[in-house]
Amino acid sequence: MSDTDHFVIQNNQPVVELDCTTAFKGLTSAEKLYAHYLSQASWNGGLTVLVQTSPESPLVFVLLHKLFSAQPISELKKAALGDHGVSADEFQGVTTYFSSNCTLEDANLVTQLLKHKNMEAYNSRVFKTVEKGIPTYEIRLASVEMEGDADITQKDIDYMGNRFQITRGDYSKLLERVVQYLAKAKDYVANGTECKMLEHYIQSFTHGKLSEHKDGSRFWIKNKSPVVETYIGFIETYRDPSGMRGEFEGFVAMVNKEMSAKFARLVEQAVVLLPELPWPKGFEKDKFLLPDFTSLDVLTFSGSGVPAGINIPNYDEIRQNEGFKNVSLGNVIPAAYKNSVISFLSEEDKDLLIKYRVQAFELQVGLHELLGHGSGKLLRKHKDGQYNFDHAKLTNPLDGEPIKLWYEDGDTYDSKFTTIGSSYEECRAECVGLFLSLNKDVLRIFGFEGKEAEDITYVNWLSLLHQGVSKSLETYEPSTKTWLQAHSQARYVILEADDDFVTITETVKEKDLLITVDRSKIASVGQKAISDFLLKLQVYKSTGDIAAAKTMYSKYSELPHEGPYPWDKWRDIVLAHKQPRKMFVQSNTILQKGNDVTLKTYEATYEGLIQSWVDHFQSDMYVILEELWEKDQKYF
Repeated sequence: MSDTDHFVIQNNQPVVELDCTTAFKGLTSAEKLYAHYLSQASWNGGLTVLVQTSPESPLVFVLLHKLFSAQPISELKKAALGDHGVSADEFQGVTTYFSSNCTLEDANLVTQLLKHKNMEAYNSRVFKTVEKGIPTYEIRLASVEMEGDADITQKDIDYMGNRFQITRGDYSKLLERVVQYLAKAKDYVANGTECKMLEHYIQSFTHGKLSEHKDGSRFWIKNKSPVVETYIGFIETYRDPSGMRGEFEGFVAMVNKEMSAKFARLVEQAVVLLPELPWPKGFEKDKFLLPDFTSLDVLTFSGSGVPAGINIPNYDEIRQNEGFKNVSLGNVIPAAYKNSVISFLSEEDKDLLIKYRVQAFELQVGLHELLGHGSGKLLRKHKDGQYNFDHAKLTNPLDGEPIKLWYEDGDTYDSKFTTIGSSYEECRAECVGLFLSLNKDVLRIFGFEGKEAEDITYVNWLSLLHQGVSKSLETYEPSTKTWLQAHSQARYVILEADDDFVTITETVKEKDLLITVDRSKIASVGQKAISDFLLKLQVYKSTGDIAAAKTMYSKYSELPHEGPYPWDKWRDIVLAHKQPRKMFVQSNTILQKGNDVTLKTYEATYEGLIQSWVDHFQSDMYVILEELWEKDQKYF
């Protein structure tokens, strides 16, 4: 396999259905209408991701949507396979968060300005123009409104000898659609909390005020165990080169009562489990605010990918002081594992993985989201000089010295850890999951005891370490020595940090590998290695020690060319065994006469996948996407 092949969608790319039929049938008429309008808001807002991804993506999507909408898919396929020569079998990346003339130095300069103004970048992009040799940086906020507002926008800002301006109106017409559907969803809310949540989201998307989205998130946290769950906005920062700007996503899902009961019991035990983690009490939140944790069957998930679990909101001050929610997307997990081919393991390990990986992954998702992302404290010095920790007594457990570093006013985790922040945090959460999956009380909550509990723990460790090889190396770009996916880098780092009980051998030269995990050492060597690593991860995060964090994390992220584990060479073996990534077919809700909402499902085929996307959108979105492309064209 060449270095470019793994960027190409293969002809045998598997398609799987994200089934939510049973959960949808259990909704009342009002709940179905609520879910329908939220889904419409999510899908229309999700078109924003096209604009965020690359300059040409909106037009490519318009072309494909027009093509597939012009005639039934079956007829198009028949025509293509006729006499037109189509056979039935046959660098770091690009984003548009910054204009193409922006450098890393420009990004750092904008970050300093944002800190100076106590702003966060989630709902913004940056466009640089140069006149007579003098650069101006436009920080453009996402909003329906386009004209200036003294409370939000600012024309002329001089900072460190540079010009800045804060404008708004990015993705205006797409967000107008989002707002329209959110307003319709308000008519079918289950309670006043949901109503206030949607009102704040509408205000945020209308005016470009991130503070309104934060307020909406506060009401979202308070809306405990709703039958229809949703969250929408500029959320995850994985794809921004600076790790600060959020990609748009929206999801709508229905509760899975059986699995949610297990997660509820895990939440109840959280205050007992947190002290088990390997850092001192002073590095943990002053009070663990019991979050909502539900398992949901996804109806709609718009964005660049569908995750198995989520811990949100991502806003530091809300997570630390007010709480968060955990969501496990239950119908994603079995769909993701359907018809998988397993490489690099013994037959015995393959059999165990096939038997227990869904249950083990549900366990890992629960621990990762609740006690991984939900744990730990950011040590902070406030504007008034007060500390949120005992500055006189708390010491650094790594060296026994007094705490010398912390977050200053205006600092956030994303602004401090920037490019490594997403991967570093995913690594920390994954390690918490591994560490606590050895806890018998945790295993009992999920219904596992005795030999089966031991198998679940082993499969959890084996699966994650296996992914550190089989999946992670696919996302490493050797020409630039960079990782293109946060979770993949995190799992490779864990593999490198835990090499005392993991053995990898090249069984067939340049063709095959064998991963062996010493099961007898997991509870001793493995847990000790993870404990020591976790302590460093947490201390560096808590104190904002980006220098130490980067040194350690970069070391474990390297692919050595020589030595016992020459990953740089073995990457070619991994790519030769690469399995196509699954594509999820999602259902659509259809509004019938009399306000009845029906669910339209699709076969797990290419035709079904294409038709589902054709049905997501009306043809008038072509004009909107073309206008957005034309507006931004000069910057790229």
